Amino acid sequence: MGPSDLDGVMAIEEVSFPTPWSRGMFLEDFPRDFSDTLVAAGPEDEVLGYAVCWTLAGESHLLNIAVHPARRGEGIGRALLSECIRRSARAGASLIFLEVRAGNEAAQRLYRSMGFAIRGVRKGYYTDTGEDAVVLDREVRESDAAR
Repeated sequence: MGPSDLDGVMAIEEVSFPTPWSRGMFLEDFPRDFSDTLVAAGPEDEVLGYAVCWTLAGESHLLNIAVHPARRGEGIGRALLSECIRRSARAGASLIFLEVRAGNEAAQRLYRSMGFAIRGVRKGYYTDTGEDAVVLDREVRESDAAR
Protein backbone atom coordinates (compact mmCIF):
# COMPACT_ATOMS: atom_id res chain seq x y z
CA MET A 1 0.00 0.00 0.00
CA GLY A 2 1.21 3.45 -0.83
CA PRO A 3 -0.20 6.97 -1.00
CA SER A 4 -1.54 6.38 -4.52
CA ASP A 5 -3.76 3.58 -3.15
CA LEU A 6 -5.43 5.69 -0.49
CA ASP A 7 -8.45 6.86 -2.50
CA GLY A 8 -9.42 3.23 -3.08
CA VAL A 9 -8.57 2.23 0.48
CA MET A 10 -10.63 5.08 1.92
CA ALA A 11 -13.63 4.23 -0.27
CA ILE A 12 -13.62 0.68 1.15
CA GLU A 13 -12.86 1.84 4.70
CA GLU A 14 -15.80 4.25 4.72
CA VAL A 15 -18.37 1.62 3.65
CA SER A 16 -16.93 -1.11 5.87
CA PHE A 17 -16.74 0.41 9.35
CA PRO A 18 -19.00 2.61 11.51
CA THR A 19 -15.94 4.67 12.52
CA PRO A 20 -13.47 4.50 9.65
CA TRP A 21 -9.79 5.21 9.97
CA SER A 22 -8.75 8.60 8.61
CA ARG A 23 -6.43 9.01 5.63
CA GLY A 24 -3.85 10.32 8.10
CA MET A 25 -3.96 7.13 10.15
CA PHE A 26 -2.99 5.11 7.08
CA LEU A 27 -0.30 7.63 6.11
CA GLU A 28 1.23 7.36 9.60
CA ASP A 29 1.82 3.65 9.06
CA PHE A 30 3.84 3.90 5.86
CA PRO A 31 7.19 4.88 7.42
CA ARG A 32 6.91 2.54 10.43
CA ASP A 33 9.36 -0.32 10.08
CA PHE A 34 7.12 -2.62 12.18
CA SER A 35 4.05 -2.02 10.02
CA ASP A 36 2.96 -3.98 6.96
CA THR A 37 0.37 -2.16 4.87
CA LEU A 38 -1.00 -4.32 2.07
CA VAL A 39 -3.42 -3.91 -0.81
CA ALA A 40 -5.04 -6.43 -3.10
CA ALA A 41 -5.31 -4.84 -6.53
CA GLY A 42 -7.45 -5.79 -9.49
CA PRO A 43 -6.41 -5.99 -13.13
CA GLU A 44 -6.68 -2.23 -13.60
CA ASP A 45 -4.92 -1.48 -10.30
CA GLU A 46 -8.21 -0.79 -8.49
CA VAL A 47 -8.01 -1.50 -4.77
CA LEU A 48 -10.07 -4.59 -3.93
CA GLY A 49 -9.00 -4.86 -0.29
CA TYR A 50 -6.30 -3.96 2.19
CA ALA A 51 -4.78 -4.94 5.51
CA VAL A 52 -2.58 -3.36 8.17
CA CYS A 53 -0.53 -5.57 10.49
CA TRP A 54 2.10 -4.62 13.06
CA THR A 55 4.85 -6.92 14.30
CA LEU A 56 6.61 -5.94 17.53
CA ALA A 57 8.41 -7.90 20.25
CA GLY A 58 7.62 -11.28 18.74
CA GLU A 59 3.89 -10.67 18.26
CA SER A 60 1.81 -9.48 15.36
CA HIS A 61 -1.44 -7.57 15.59
CA LEU A 62 -3.85 -7.38 12.67
CA LEU A 63 -5.18 -3.87 13.09
CA ASN A 64 -7.36 -3.47 10.02
CA ILE A 65 -8.55 -5.57 7.10
CA ALA A 66 -11.38 -5.00 4.65
CA VAL A 67 -12.52 -6.02 1.17
CA HIS A 68 -14.72 -4.02 -1.17
CA PRO A 69 -18.33 -5.15 -0.52
CA ALA A 70 -18.84 -6.12 -4.18
CA ARG A 71 -15.77 -8.40 -4.03
CA ARG A 72 -16.40 -10.19 -0.74
CA GLY A 73 -16.53 -13.97 -0.87
CA GLU A 74 -13.87 -14.20 -3.61
CA GLY A 75 -10.94 -15.13 -1.35
CA ILE A 76 -9.41 -11.65 -1.24
CA GLY A 77 -9.66 -11.36 2.54
CA ARG A 78 -8.18 -14.85 2.92
CA ALA A 79 -5.27 -13.91 0.64
CA LEU A 80 -4.60 -10.69 2.58
CA LEU A 81 -4.74 -12.50 5.92
CA SER A 82 -2.46 -15.23 4.62
CA GLU A 83 0.07 -12.62 3.51
CA CYS A 84 -0.08 -10.94 6.93
CA ILE A 85 0.63 -14.29 8.57
CA ARG A 86 3.50 -14.94 6.15
CA ARG A 87 5.05 -11.55 6.85
CA SER A 88 4.59 -12.06 10.59
CA ALA A 89 6.51 -15.34 10.37
CA ARG A 90 9.29 -13.71 8.38
CA ALA A 91 9.52 -10.93 10.98
CA GLY A 92 9.97 -13.50 13.75
CA ALA A 93 6.53 -13.35 15.38
CA SER A 94 5.33 -16.39 17.30
CA LEU A 95 1.73 -15.17 17.67
CA ILE A 96 -0.72 -13.08 15.67
CA PHE A 97 -3.85 -11.67 17.26
CA LEU A 98 -6.78 -9.43 16.40
CA GLU A 99 -10.04 -8.03 17.65
CA VAL A 100 -13.25 -8.37 15.65
CA ARG A 101 -16.73 -7.06 16.32
CA ALA A 102 -18.83 -9.68 18.07
CA GLY A 103 -21.51 -9.31 15.40
CA ASN A 104 -19.17 -9.81 12.44
CA GLU A 105 -19.81 -13.51 11.98
CA ALA A 106 -18.40 -13.67 8.42
CA ALA A 107 -15.03 -12.35 9.57
CA GLN A 108 -15.00 -14.68 12.55
CA ARG A 109 -15.62 -17.66 10.24
CA LEU A 110 -12.69 -16.59 8.06
CA TYR A 111 -10.38 -16.22 11.05
CA ARG A 112 -11.36 -19.60 12.52
CA SER A 113 -10.84 -21.26 9.11
CA MET A 114 -7.30 -19.83 9.12
CA GLY A 115 -6.49 -21.37 12.51
CA PHE A 116 -7.43 -18.52 14.85
CA ALA A 117 -9.08 -19.38 18.16
CA ILE A 118 -11.16 -17.21 20.46
CA ARG A 119 -9.19 -16.11 23.52
CA GLY A 120 -11.59 -13.71 25.14
CA VAL A 121 -14.03 -10.84 24.84
CA ARG A 122 -13.39 -7.16 25.43
CA LYS A 123 -16.70 -5.78 26.71
CA GLY A 124 -17.79 -2.50 25.09
CA TYR A 125 -14.49 -2.29 23.18
CA TYR A 126 -15.93 -0.41 20.21
CA THR A 127 -16.80 2.99 21.60
CA ASP A 128 -18.78 3.99 18.50
CA THR A 129 -21.45 1.32 19.11
CA GLY A 130 -20.57 -0.17 22.49
CA GLU A 131 -20.20 -3.54 20.80
CA ASP A 132 -17.94 -6.17 22.31
CA ALA A 133 -14.73 -7.26 20.60
CA VAL A 134 -13.89 -10.91 20.27
CA VAL A 135 -10.14 -11.46 20.68
CA LEU A 136 -8.65 -14.21 18.52
CA ASP A 137 -5.11 -15.43 18.12
CA ARG A 138 -3.11 -17.97 16.22
CA GLU A 139 0.36 -19.41 16.59
CA VAL A 140 2.74 -18.30 13.85
CA ARG A 141 4.91 -21.18 12.69
CA GLU A 142 8.16 -21.21 10.74
CA SER A 143 6.31 -22.98 7.92
CA ASP A 144 4.03 -19.92 7.59
CA ALA A 145 7.00 -17.96 6.21
CA ALA A 146 6.96 -20.06 3.03
CA ARG A 147 3.29 -19.49 2.14
